[in-house]
Amino acid sequence: MKKSRISRVLPLLLVLLFATQMHAQDKVLIRRVDDHYNHLHTLRAHYTEHYTGMGMDRSESGTVTLKKPGLMRWSYDTPAGKIFVLDGKYAWFYSPDDAQISRAPAKQLDDLRSPLRLLLGHTQLAKELDQITTAPDGANFMITGVPKGMEQRVHLLTLIVDASGVIERMKLEEADGATTEFTFSAIEEDIPLPPSEFIFTPPPGIPVVTAQPPI
Repeated sequence: MKKSRISRVLPLLLVLLFATQMHAQDKVLIRRVDDHYNHLHTLRAHYTEHYTGMGMDRSESGTVTLKKPGLMRWSYDTPAGKIFVLDGKYAWFYSPDDAQISRAPAKQLDDLRSPLRLLLGHTQLAKELDQITTAPDGANFMITGVPKGMEQRVHLLTLIVDASGVIERMKLEEADGATTEFTFSAIEEDIPLPPSEFIFTPPPGIPVVTAQPPI
């Protein structure tokens, strides 16, 4: 009788032990990402952006720069002249193909680049993402979750990070089935970035329209 009870309990104990070990490994990986970005003040990287959805399959590229607290700039090489700037107070979006410039208060921003803002302050992935999980991804690791405040739009955010906690890819899966994936390379950390990098001056003659806050 005792042997039978032990034979039933032992597999359960092994499962619980494995789950506890995996949970501990999850925490170590998430903390490694948090620690890496909490010690950074600036970052510059080349990026490629691949979007699929709504019958489109589009790739764009350029340079992204980040500076704490709360500053971000995406300068597109393809298409040339396209710009997204977060100056700490407003988010600006301009493309030469548009007849106007969009501006939105930073606190109301729900642009798909928004998840990168979590790197601009005190990074705590476990508090920024709901349903957070981790898993191996080849030589790297995968962290998934749902960005808080974007639940109605983003179904899932996936971060691919290396062993040191550096984010190499970011994929957003939207509720409507569209996906946007950013791949980062040539990453430079803690480099001098002038304040002018995060100032957007609207081109003359182009009207500025205030974007509507998310519903």
